[in-house]
Amino acid sequence: MPFASIGGVTLHHRYIEATGTSRPIIFINSLGTDFRIWDDVVARLEGEMPMLVYDKRGHGLSDIGSGVRSIGDHVDDLSALVDHFGFEKVVLCGLSVGGMIAQGLYARRPECVEALILSDTAHKIGTAESWNSRIATVERDGIEAIADGVLKVWFTPDFHANRAADLAGCRNMLTRQALPGYIGTCIAVRDADFTDSARRIAAPTLCIVGDQDGSTPPDLVRALAEFIPAARFEVIRGAAHIPCIERPDALVTLIRDFVASLPEGKHAHG
Repeated sequence: MPFASIGGVTLHHRYIEATGTSRPIIFINSLGTDFRIWDDVVARLEGEMPMLVYDKRGHGLSDIGSGVRSIGDHVDDLSALVDHFGFEKVVLCGLSVGGMIAQGLYARRPECVEALILSDTAHKIGTAESWNSRIATVERDGIEAIADGVLKVWFTPDFHANRAADLAGCRNMLTRQALPGYIGTCIAVRDADFTDSARRIAAPTLCIVGDQDGSTPPDLVRALAEFIPAARFEVIRGAAHIPCIERPDALVTLIRDFVASLPEGKHAHG
């Protein structure tokens, strides 16, 4: 099992090598999940491009280190991972809070980010009131108390009706996250606002949203795309907040086409 001590935080990760391009794609998972949410995407893209998945601080099998209080803490870890692997240029694919972490790394180190894929995320997610209410509930009653509501926005009614085993597994993943990591990341999202920095993103950017996303609805993700100069905006039909689980084929098609359009993209299949 690959673990690396990055800046005093042990991060669980998996690097999938590929020939043909020097530029890897790093996948950054959402709140209350671990890197296994990308399994179906990685399986479809394996061999086409180098890929790195990791459990962010306080999630999955990664340490919480000194804690999580801001998106900057997660950006620290991602930045250190980039250096740990010696990557000069990366494509970042972030889901929800992962998309905020991607925006944060671009704001800090634009020279190392070749492109951004921002899935079901925004420049600002939720309100202070909505996050404070969630934090209070989780502190009092645990993640289990909000699990039904979270799963409703994660997946479409069709998924709930027809994929009971997958739904149960995703519930387990959510409710078994470490409470301090979950709460700290809620605080980080509550306090994050990338409205101004989004306008300064000069890297090629693809914004993606599930048409039934109840967490970051299509209009919100479209607003992010409109802030970012020349960003592409795509809607995945039949998906809610986590298309990488619900509609991996559709997501992979968008990723593959987008990466192929980048300057290095012509080498991606070489």
